Amino acid sequence: MQYNTLLYKLKGFNILVHICCSVDSHFFLEKLQEDFPDERLTGFFYDPNIHPYSEYQLRLLDVKRSCKKLGIELLEGEYDFQSWMQAVKGLEKEPEKGARCEVCFDRRFKVSAKKALELGEKKITTTLLVSPLKSQEQLKRVGDEFYKSHGVEFVAVDYRSGGGTQDQSRVTKEEQLYRQDYCGCIFGLTMQREQQNRIMDEMFSPISGQILPASIEERLEFYTKRNELEEQNINYKIIKQKFLNYRQFSLKLISGKRDIVDAYALSYSTLPRKKAQGRVEFTHNDISYFNREEIKFLTRETFNRLTQSDFKSIKDIIYNPLSFKKELTLRTNISGSNYDLTPIIIVEEIPQTKLTLHLDAKTYDDTKEDIIFS
Repeated sequence: MQYNTLLYKLKGFNILVHICCSVDSHFFLEKLQEDFPDERLTGFFYDPNIHPYSEYQLRLLDVKRSCKKLGIELLEGEYDFQSWMQAVKGLEKEPEKGARCEVCFDRRFKVSAKKALELGEKKITTTLLVSPLKSQEQLKRVGDEFYKSHGVEFVAVDYRSGGGTQDQSRVTKEEQLYRQDYCGCIFGLTMQREQQNRIMDEMFSPISGQILPASIEERLEFYTKRNELEEQNINYKIIKQKFLNYRQFSLKLISGKRDIVDAYALSYSTLPRKKAQGRVEFTHNDISYFNREEIKFLTRETFNRLTQSDFKSIKDIIYNPLSFKKELTLRTNISGSNYDLTPIIIVEEIPQTKLTLHLDAKTYDDTKEDIIFS
């Protein structure tokens, strides 16, 4: 079905454009501006489905940049995530383009239609129409229902066909937009990662606030820096690189049968069987060596000296750790290798009892972005 025939109705009206992300919106808004140069477009970023909140912030950051470049006013809706969760309750297992998506569209269209009425506009559309992950027929059906109930016409334009998807990909690359790899919904993300047999590291955010590699928080910092470079008129290029990523899930060190010892594991500490038992065998140059699994122990005093830090306790290290980069530098200095995965455990004092170390951590292939200057 061709929807471009509906575009003639747009003349004479301002349009509220619901925006989901810059990858969809930049190309979509460019096409609307090209086809209707006399129309005033207003962007409306209302996406309470996006989770976690740091991902929401990242997508909003890129949409703001995009709209600024295109000269389009952008409004932000409420991030009412809990209300959205309640609306889709019972539909958690629905597949992409299923009933959950329809409820999600319904909710976002309702809020967008209300905003359009507040602004005195009679037409709305959405950049979701250009997403290959969404059903145009489903979007149009929900939009038409809102036209009947709210009197705000949904304009279903088709910018996918005729090579549109390829053009969108080209624009995304040329504009160096943030290209997320999931729709934003936690339920869709869960199913997608299960199918890919990949760790759902988007959901990892340490209570310490440490910025993890290839995390949403790192990307948020990255794209904020990108915007700053543009404001300074510094030419740059975003590239991707493959690397070995790391996430730690849990750590527990037990002395004797039940005494839990405060401990901190440096980044990239791994145990193949997640558990090791033994004793500290000897100490050399302030590094203590376990008699199993090549585990190394450092006291907090040694850790402070090697990192030029002043941590007062192991809990202080846990809740206010070094940066990931500084931890990797320390690991390299201790092991003499950039590829070391030995558990390096920081404790207050080296225990002389039998120890049981529980360490659940994972390394995995991943990609991250970097900036080169052109």
